[in-house]
Amino acid sequence: MSRVEVTLPDDLSDRIDRLVEQGEFLNRQKAMEELLSMGVSTYDTTDEPGQELDDGLFNQKVEEQQDPALRDNVEGDDPPY
Repeated sequence: MSRVEVTLPDDLSDRIDRLVEQGEFLNRQKAMEELLSMGVSTYDTTDEPGQELDDGLFNQKVEEQQDPALRDNVEGDDPPY
């Protein structure tokens, strides 16, 4: 395991201490490990460069998106409203 020294602003350090005191984390070290891990994971991208995201609701181009209220209508039918 690596050992790293970090300097934090007082307000951030106090917030971490409060989380430990409130029982959110076992101790300060575990709090720092988990909080840093969560922060780093938000920046993680795919393991392989060039790997495409799965087609899904949030990856559709605007022109491919469909109004959910219209999804049962056949193309050319009037909307239900």
